[in-house]
Amino acid sequence: MKVALIGYGKMGQAIEQILLDHNHEVVLKINHTPTAVELVGVEVAIEFSSPETAFNNLKVLLENKVSVICGTTGWLEHQGIINQLAIANKVGFLYASNFSLGVNIFFELTNHLAGLMNKHRHLYNVQIEEIHHTQKLDAPSGTAITLAEQIIANSSYEQWSMEEQAESIIPIVAQRVNDVPGTHHVTYTSAVDSIEISHTAHSRQGFALGAVIAAEWIWDKQGVFTMKDVLELN
Repeated sequence: MKVALIGYGKMGQAIEQILLDHNHEVVLKINHTPTAVELVGVEVAIEFSSPETAFNNLKVLLENKVSVICGTTGWLEHQGIINQLAIANKVGFLYASNFSLGVNIFFELTNHLAGLMNKHRHLYNVQIEEIHHTQKLDAPSGTAITLAEQIIANSSYEQWSMEEQAESIIPIVAQRVNDVPGTHHVTYTSAVDSIEISHTAHSRQGFALGAVIAAEWIWDKQGVFTMKDVLELN
């Protein structure tokens, strides 16, 4: 598989090593929006850039009929356009707020727990806390937003916020600490006890491996997918 890495920071470097270990060829490593000439021969692109550049990167990749795995967060107001481009150009597109196998299982647990706790909504209040390294540009994390959206879909909560407080709002707390790959807590608290589930990443390797597995999976597919499809969690 001939792969382009769009965004060659610490995550891109970790992904590159796993790609090489899996006998794939990294044919492009850049920190700018690719050109059509640069994409000649590329079969799959793995995009980990910044919220400001992701949309343009994805647009160029899909218009040049390159399947894309995207892990950049903070650009999702444009996701409908990107999904349509993938379908129109008959290539594969997969966005995930987190590629870690453990996190995607954590998502499933959050879904189930939200349904259980909604029956006791008058007793328990929920909070999401996320902690990441100081280089992370967006807050809250895409993973925290995914967690909040899952709880909203399975409960009577209506929205999330880092600032507003109300009965219908899920509060999200975001912290930035040196050298923390990523930690997420979902806590339900009542007057008498607390229930908490959490996921702690020990390194970037889990994210990087998941991105490579997703790239291998989408290589010969057309359409818009999620990690649920890759991990057969549907």
